[in-house]
Amino acid sequence: MIWETIKVALSALRANKMRSFLTMLGIIIGVGAVITVVAMGEGAQRAVQDQIESLGTNQLTVSSGHRWHRGVGAAGGAFLEVDDYEALKSEAQLLSAVVPESSAELQIELLNRNVSARTIGTVPEYLHVQGVELAYGRFISESDMAARRTVAVVGSQLAARLTDYPEQLVGQTIRIRAIPFEVIGVLARSGEQGGFYSVDDRALMPLSTARYRISGSDRLSSLTLEVISPALVNQAVVEIERIIRREHRLAPGVENDFSIRNRADLMSTFEETTRTFSILLAGIALVSLMVGGIGIMNIMLVSVTERTREIGVRKAMGATRRNILFQFLAEALTLCMFGGLFGLFAGAAAALGLSHFANWNTAVAPAAVVLALGFSAAVGLFFGIYPARRAARMDPIVALRYE
Repeated sequence: MIWETIKVALSALRANKMRSFLTMLGIIIGVGAVITVVAMGEGAQRAVQDQIESLGTNQLTVSSGHRWHRGVGAAGGAFLEVDDYEALKSEAQLLSAVVPESSAELQIELLNRNVSARTIGTVPEYLHVQGVELAYGRFISESDMAARRTVAVVGSQLAARLTDYPEQLVGQTIRIRAIPFEVIGVLARSGEQGGFYSVDDRALMPLSTARYRISGSDRLSSLTLEVISPALVNQAVVEIERIIRREHRLAPGVENDFSIRNRADLMSTFEETTRTFSILLAGIALVSLMVGGIGIMNIMLVSVTERTREIGVRKAMGATRRNILFQFLAEALTLCMFGGLFGLFAGAAAALGLSHFANWNTAVAPAAVVLALGFSAAVGLFFGIYPARRAARMDPIVALRYE
């Protein structure tokens, strides 16, 4: 009897194919939107996790801050200096590498091309700590540092802006602030470094050259520190604070005029923000499922009215209220489940398209599939109950007399 009721429900839907499809459209859009949005959020979270793994959880970034007086930033900020770098390098016992950066936005010229890019004065350890690789040539060496040579390593994007043949850039001379620099290397494309910045559009030079030939200052933009073990990060923070506070001559009780950031913590915050936005957008997409459910209830009510005589005939031939109720519930659930399946395929196709054509990180999560299909079934059940109960409660005599 159950199978017979299901066949009757399916035949009723087939009799009005266009109306059935239009009724399912709201469910298709809702489920497709849920799958796509959650896939985008899942892909972003996995990308963040990959960045954390590539960075490691043992890196810290020290940046300059402001001098504070009674909770108010005083005029004239405090700066990190080369002395801070040298003190950390010589005294810190828990650090395996200290990488300073002295950056400035400058014009870089090659023949008839003139581009604006950020230059970074740094040390040879930069290549390892920042996890970048060389495509051509070599990186800055200790001898370059000692001799204050005017040599530069350029990022892949900057190389493409300077010449149509980046592989031939090594050995050529570029001009930075009208000073000739020999290009000794070109970096491989690396993208964003932990979600903070990209070195692809930057030029690197020895820190000593940046100090004495470019900026004429001992100021540093930041320090990247590598702790010998992730388990010692908290102890390293205490050690770093002690050394820099002594270098800055900060009295006890005075707030730090610098900040120490754990990149993994920042990435975790970014991951949590991404998850929150994914949930928000998925909630908005679920609203469209509710709208689709209202459309299903509306069409089912119309269907009940149109099939009043059919209901009367079925009841006169022995159909019980339960049979009629189950028939119309089966129709509503079938509409929602088919709409959910079509929406699932549409959402997966949209996520795949965004990944292929727009280079977005997407990943269809099994939990999202279960959630979308389960919610669509719940919508069909919830919005199908009222029309089904209305059909089941009809008086057979009144139904047979209905015109």
